[in-house]
Amino acid sequence: MAYDFDLFVIGAGSGGVRAARFAAGFGAKVAVAESRYLGGTCVNVGCVPKKLLVYGAHVADELEQAAGFGWTLEEGHFDWGTLIANKNREIERLNGIYRNLLVNSGVTLLQGHARFTGAHEVEVDGQRYSAEHILIATGGWPQVPDIPGKELAITSNEAFYLNELPRRVLVVGGGYIAVEFAGIFQGLGADTTLLYRGDLFLRGFDGSVRTHLKEELEKRGLNLQFNADIQRIDKLDDGSLKATLKDGRELIADCVFYATGRRPMLDNLGLENTGVELDARGFIRVDEQYQTTAPSILAIGDVIGRVQLTPVALAEGMAVARRLFKPEQYRPVDYQNIPTAVFSQPPIGTVGLTEEQALEAGHKVQIFESRFRAMKLTLTDIQEKTLMKLVVDAETDKVLGCHMVGPDAGEIIQGLGVALKAGATKLQFDETIGVHPTAAEEFVTMRTVTR
Repeated sequence: MAYDFDLFVIGAGSGGVRAARFAAGFGAKVAVAESRYLGGTCVNVGCVPKKLLVYGAHVADELEQAAGFGWTLEEGHFDWGTLIANKNREIERLNGIYRNLLVNSGVTLLQGHARFTGAHEVEVDGQRYSAEHILIATGGWPQVPDIPGKELAITSNEAFYLNELPRRVLVVGGGYIAVEFAGIFQGLGADTTLLYRGDLFLRGFDGSVRTHLKEELEKRGLNLQFNADIQRIDKLDDGSLKATLKDGRELIADCVFYATGRRPMLDNLGLENTGVELDARGFIRVDEQYQTTAPSILAIGDVIGRVQLTPVALAEGMAVARRLFKPEQYRPVDYQNIPTAVFSQPPIGTVGLTEEQALEAGHKVQIFESRFRAMKLTLTDIQEKTLMKLVVDAETDKVLGCHMVGPDAGEIIQGLGVALKAGATKLQFDETIGVHPTAAEEFVTMRTVTR
């Protein structure tokens, strides 16, 4: 049967665009349909604008530290509107870049909602298109628990477009998005409370990292409320919001921001017209080659619920394009030792196994930990501490995990990700000469086993 396209991609986010571009470069006839914005969550309401806001919030730290270096500054004034307008302009520029990447690659770009009408067919704005392969890359969507007043809350989707910075913010959640936005709001001057139903945020991260970040956030004055959850939200006569907690307490805020998880974006996708099945969590079920239970349909990225990170979606998109249209270049995605960062304040960088994961996997471990005040802060009154940690297999000397909380953690961990991918040992770390004076050299000068 002759198809209109060799590959039809639903979703122009990071993974979808990567798959489409490279498939077209391999000679395939490719179309992409996108109903919202080019670049997906990461470019529009995720990594990129969030990092820009983190930079903005971090300026407050620079201003506080300036006096120690001899700078006398007039009292600063922050304007939310200017930051958001500049952010919007940059996102529009990136949208244009993504458009050019697709079009210049020979991809047919359809700006409209795509819906399956069959295993080999989709409909976009009333027009039907057939394809030998169809790739679902529709990403995820934030979700708010079904409580009374949920419509009064916002998520990360709306936070980037607030008309003004709220005076009092209640951030709900214990994952990295909640922690990052709590830092953003507080750093920009809002009275911020972080509310989480568990004992300690960032479940799944190394225990030392979680505890250390908690201590540093408390030093900064962030109000942390653990083992707490909201029962209902009500709007008061003055326009503020009252959050009634399950323990009966009441918190007043001008904005309630929820970051309590993301669901796969499958709305009106027409999966009932295909053989695609979902797993127990509601994500699309795929095999190791991203094949769904319908032979002609594949899925990658957040919609499959594996590792929900932009670089992972990019790698998955590349793997699909190669397997289908350049099999001699195909290699599977390696999900081991994926470096990641949390742009909290201070930020986290991590790669490899946590201490808890290493022990659970049966490793006998040696732990090397260092906490120190960064050199930059020695001329100031700021008492923030940096944490660096290595998890080492005591029998093989292999470094199993590297973890950091402190300035530039993400930048530093990227290089260590290469070392762990290459199987570096603690001896090789020890024999590596450090760059002095830097914080990063601490990773190659830790000699004493902490435990």
